[in-house]
Amino acid sequence: MAKHSGSASARLRADYMRLKRDPVPYVTAEPLTSNILEWHYVVEGPEQSPYEGGYYHGKLVFPMEYPFRPPSIYMLTPSGRFKTNTRLCLSISDFHPDTWNPAWSVATILTGLLSFMLEKSPTFGSIETGDYEKQQLAQQSWNFNLKDRTFCDLFPDIVEEMKRKQAQKEQELADRFKNCDLQSNGDALGNDESLARNKPDPGQLSALTNILVIIGFAVFAWTVKHVLASISEGEA
Repeated sequence: MAKHSGSASARLRADYMRLKRDPVPYVTAEPLTSNILEWHYVVEGPEQSPYEGGYYHGKLVFPMEYPFRPPSIYMLTPSGRFKTNTRLCLSISDFHPDTWNPAWSVATILTGLLSFMLEKSPTFGSIETGDYEKQQLAQQSWNFNLKDRTFCDLFPDIVEEMKRKQAQKEQELADRFKNCDLQSNGDALGNDESLARNKPDPGQLSALTNILVIIGFAVFAWTVKHVLASISEGEA
């Protein structure tokens, strides 16, 4: 067993160096400093996919016989595609040692995992959800991962990137509310100015009042005159 363990460690170190030279798109992976047989990975949701904006943390557990036997594959962050903390049945996992190829590397495993994640094919450990739920989980993945100490310790650059994006989103939201308040206040000010422009001049109101009073007296005098005339005709 010790011989196999040393072989696995040497192969995994070589895989790590190759992965650093030629990274897998959308995927970052790091082994535990205390155990090179356990790797953790982060899948960044690809653009124009239901996972866009999400960060999905998982782990690979390699046997001491690696690369002659495949690893166990787990997804830890809720994604809407896989059950969490459950061994996934993939052609590149320990569910199918008969299809495993020792020439495959960690990069091969991560590429295959991402490819299968973007498909809808069912397998043991997968679940079925709609795009809307996947998108909601993508947004929730940030806070979920930041509570995981292993995630934060192994992927400090991703943690900083997530915090930067979160701060940017919060600033954009604050600016949006601020613009709404300014627009609302501007509309209110515009209405006040419109009322002020249409408000009659005090001098005009006074002249109009005088005219109405004169007309009122004239109407009253005319009415009295005709009433008196009617009375006089009646007495005659």
